[in-house]
Amino acid sequence: MSKKLFIKGTLLLTFAGLLSRLMGFFYRIFLSHTIGAHGLGIFQLILPLQILIMSICASGIQTAISRLTAAEKVSKNPSRHISDYFVVGTVFSVVFSLVFSWFLYSYADFWAVQILKESQTSGLIRILSLSIPLSTLLYLYQQLLFGKKTGRISRRSPASGTAFPHRRMLYSLSDLCIARAKHHSGNCNRRKSYREIASSFISLFAVSMHFKVTHYNIRNIRRPLSVLRKLLHISVPLTMNKILLTLLGSIEVILIPARLQMSGLTPKDSLSVYGIFTGMALPLILFPATLTNSAAAMLIPSITQLQTLGYQKRIQYVIGKIFRYCLLLGGSCLVFFLFLGEFLGNFLFHSQTAGIYIHTMSYICPFLYLNTTLTSVLNGLGKSGICLLHSVISVCIRISFVLFAIPVLGIRGYLYGILCSELALSILHSLQILQNNYSNPRK
Repeated sequence: MSKKLFIKGTLLLTFAGLLSRLMGFFYRIFLSHTIGAHGLGIFQLILPLQILIMSICASGIQTAISRLTAAEKVSKNPSRHISDYFVVGTVFSVVFSLVFSWFLYSYADFWAVQILKESQTSGLIRILSLSIPLSTLLYLYQQLLFGKKTGRISRRSPASGTAFPHRRMLYSLSDLCIARAKHHSGNCNRRKSYREIASSFISLFAVSMHFKVTHYNIRNIRRPLSVLRKLLHISVPLTMNKILLTLLGSIEVILIPARLQMSGLTPKDSLSVYGIFTGMALPLILFPATLTNSAAAMLIPSITQLQTLGYQKRIQYVIGKIFRYCLLLGGSCLVFFLFLGEFLGNFLFHSQTAGIYIHTMSYICPFLYLNTTLTSVLNGLGKSGICLLHSVISVCIRISFVLFAIPVLGIRGYLYGILCSELALSILHSLQILQNNYSNPRK
């Protein structure tokens, strides 16, 4: 991918992401004022289930589609049917997602009572399950766009990058409209289903137009089982990695309210504290990550392309630039949230507690933003196993703080755990990238 194309794609995703996050962020403020911290805490409890199912159905396949599409575009004998990866992978993943969606819907009471230990989440889980197949389709289409951006794309094609930002904007618009209509936490999940249905029609239309422009015919797929084997060869290890991390993260989420109660809080207060942290403070800290997330999304196909061509020096140059920019962004956000965190919490959420959390979490900004891009670099280099090991170490650090620090320090113990885990992850990722650079000094 050329420098101009990389910057153009990153800026496009950043622009769309900023608009989406701004609208979603104001929706989040509105939601915090209507359903309160307790309602936010209940809603946040069910999100790990969605992440787990999406990890099984789409996470590995979507990265495989992006990498194989990118590598095929710069190969010596590029195939005229590289969209086969998208079609075969999508059919496989959507079928899987339908099965898991049914399983989640049918056993919602079990997940709510036995796993999450909160019966109020049962109805929300059923609503959430309906959006899973549609989310799978949308995520895979996103990876087709990223993969094809490594080559020249027809300007008439929806894959030129317009369809995905439109979908994100539609998400935020639907959030705002539905939030104004009803004011209860169950509606948080209903709007997920509504927006997925509406945006899926846009993506399906974009896919059909792209196939029409590129003269692609699904009936001419060559050796679909061979295509599926290639996808699974890459996706299965990535999927297992993601499932393991999601399970560890889910354990972490489930433990937090219980450990907060051990620090002296009532069950309702523990959910409220958790809701303030995950529904108010954390989204604000993650807001500037729109830029690094956009760069990370473009990095996987870019690094894969450069590695396929053997441009090791170019990879080192790109990594160096990204590293410096992420540290600059993180340092700026650290100063900003350090001095204005408490004011922002009171002004935006009318919560002094949220302001304290924002102020405390400001120190993780440089490492948090840097880790997003470093993870994409390692995945682009094919170091998914190393990423798994580093991420497991990071999550285990957080879980240890949940188990031993929260009962003593309250939620502050968890904030310290996040800081230590992100710092450790940055160090491990950086050392691995340096080792990879030194092992290929002349390429």
